Amino acid sequence: METWMAQPDLDEIDVSTVLQALADPMRLRIVQLLDQADESTCTALDLPVKVSTVSHHVNVLRQSGIVSTRIDGTARPSRLRREDLERRFPGLLASILTATPPRRLTR
Repeated sequence: METWMAQPDLDEIDVSTVLQALADPMRLRIVQLLDQADESTCTALDLPVKVSTVSHHVNVLRQSGIVSTRIDGTARPSRLRREDLERRFPGLLASILTATPPRRLTR
């Protein structure tokens, strides 16, 4: 039997909380990486910050209802709550993942 860390129930997930969590570029990058990997631990994600920072961001994503995290010994692999988010906010996650990133302005 798998053990999962606490996360909000589907009906408790608020769109403003989801969008606020995804407004952070590092958390958006984590979501993009989890979309590609299906499931990953903080240490396995290729990000330019310390693992403790990644862990913090994943925790925010979990508390926002975007990812779920299971307990596997000392590892904590996370995955997107793809189906849950699709039921709660149809098309939102797909739109975010396929959005063209903004161009950087040059001076």
